[in-house]
Amino acid sequence: MPMQTVRDVMTSHVVTLPRETTLAEAARTMREQDIGDIVVSDGAGPDGLVTDRDIVVRAVAEQRDPATTTIGEILTPDLVTVRPDDTVQSAALLMRDYAVRRVLVCEEDQTLVGIVSIGDLAEAIDPESVLGGISRAAPNN
Repeated sequence: MPMQTVRDVMTSHVVTLPRETTLAEAARTMREQDIGDIVVSDGAGPDGLVTDRDIVVRAVAEQRDPATTTIGEILTPDLVTVRPDDTVQSAALLMRDYAVRRVLVCEEDQTLVGIVSIGDLAEAIDPESVLGGISRAAPNN
């Protein structure tokens, strides 16, 4: 059986928003799209990533106003990327090595084509694991 690639497990519908988007608007987008992350981009390629956890830890916990604070102010700029034809195992190792829960999937020219979460990899590598089961479960919100 051939090894699974990132392309096999990635989410290809990636939501991007510009840096000047407020946290409140980004949070509404996350709720409407049922996602936990937004790629920040002003056009040419990904500039950073903002997660629902980032909004809570880097903004709300610091009493920053979600109506005026922008995602550009709290984004994570150091992105870990993989290529679509990389193996899921190599993506998992990168996540471990960089201690991240998501990696962006980019072509050679840095064109963003997807995103892979730790849950995606858990389902692909060991769907019977506890994390794989949690990842497959319907959201409880």
